[in-house]
Amino acid sequence: MNEPQQAMNLNGPLTVYFDGGCPVCRSEINAYQRADVTGQVAWVDVSQCPESDLGTALSRSEALARLHVRLSDGKLLSGARAFVEIWSRLSAWRWLARLARVPGVIQLMEWAYVAFLRLRPLWRRAESTCQAPGNTQ
Repeated sequence: MNEPQQAMNLNGPLTVYFDGGCPVCRSEINAYQRADVTGQVAWVDVSQCPESDLGTALSRSEALARLHVRLSDGKLLSGARAFVEIWSRLSAWRWLARLARVPGVIQLMEWAYVAFLRLRPLWRRAESTCQAPGNTQ
């Protein structure tokens, strides 16, 4: 399973599709955006963007369900492979991309990501409860 190495395309732009409505997701993406000092990554908040910003072969429901990245050739990656692609573009995170290439690590990362996705709705509900209309805290 050498797909993470093959997926890397450091010469072209990368578009990241993330759920800005998820506080955990938003926080992590904010950290990546701060690390993107060269501005080589386009960041698309799928919870607020027009449908046309998603490009081809990606629906809003798919984009909200999992992290996706689009490579310069149009290929879509999601889940753990998408994270590895992001990390490979950000100098402060490249060490983690290299670690992910150790045999078996990408599969472990994918399992952990799927477990996170099962818990993610809890954080979305908690945030919407905290920000109810009239809440001035």
